[in-house]
Amino acid sequence: MKDTLTLWWDEDEEGIRYIDQTKLPGEFSVALCTTIDRLITAIQRLEIRGAPALGVAGGYGVALAAATSTGTSFKEFLHDVKGKAERIRTSRPTAVNLGWGVERVLARVLEETDIEEARTAALSEARKIADEDTRCCHAIGDCGAALLPDKCTILTHCNAGALACSSWGTALGVIRSAVERGKEVKVIACETRPLLQGARLTAWELARDGIDVTIIGDSMAAHMMRTTQINAVMVGADRITGDAVFNKIGTYMHAVCARHHCIPFYVAAPLSTFDAIHKEREVTIEERGRDELAVLGDRTLIPDGVPVRNYAFDATPMELVSAIITEHGIVRPPFAINALLSHAGPKDNGCLK
Repeated sequence: MKDTLTLWWDEDEEGIRYIDQTKLPGEFSVALCTTIDRLITAIQRLEIRGAPALGVAGGYGVALAAATSTGTSFKEFLHDVKGKAERIRTSRPTAVNLGWGVERVLARVLEETDIEEARTAALSEARKIADEDTRCCHAIGDCGAALLPDKCTILTHCNAGALACSSWGTALGVIRSAVERGKEVKVIACETRPLLQGARLTAWELARDGIDVTIIGDSMAAHMMRTTQINAVMVGADRITGDAVFNKIGTYMHAVCARHHCIPFYVAAPLSTFDAIHKEREVTIEERGRDELAVLGDRTLIPDGVPVRNYAFDATPMELVSAIITEHGIVRPPFAINALLSHAGPKDNGCLK
């Protein structure tokens, strides 16, 4: 299997190229973003989505802000870049990687005193984030593949594949790495409401790789666990606090069902997705528009006047998580999140290689 780049910098156009995820699987379309307004729209419309991909987009977004700034003095330039960086950072509230990518590249810009040098530094740092993400996903894949039996059926939710990263993927990266090792892995992918990222994106990715994948409705997972058709659950994450894992809405119910049926529940995520500052109760759960549930094409599915709640994420308590697969190893709760984030390799805090 080859890495598929999903998000990169176009040197000739001085902009961000990305696979438009809203058009899959019917159309494979590579879009170009050359303004901050367009980038924010792409993020909010989920043309670019997935925690690691948002981190890369945040980094490239600051590079784009630097490249397009019209400030004539360094003070004016910094004011402009900082303002645009803040707009990018707050464009989606739940995923932590977006702000992480923005802040990392902005910090690099702030080390400079010359506009052109700051532009060069911003793009260099953003590219480092993208390159590190690819290496990180392969490391997660290698660590996680060891957890899977030689023959197994894995349930996954939403899309934590190459499309959610710069390439390879986190949860799907584990599956890809296991298949590369010769393991016989079948995947059951939930359709994932409200935007069907499992049905549209996960199925598209795995089918392209020739990996056995079957789509089910979100509400079918418990039945398949009870009838012993699932060996493990493998999901990604948009934010991990010390007490909870935030992922696409519906993840929590899979974790509860998995615990009841004694099925391991694994989370695959880079350390950049960990949030050592906040607790679950302090994190804003994004709510999206009514039409994502009420309208399908030109058809209205819900009667006018009937309200809709459209949470994008939920939080899974850490006690329901069997293990978190990171680029540095496998973490089994409970663990000290600050100790985990401060280490360069596994130590005696529950992080095992």
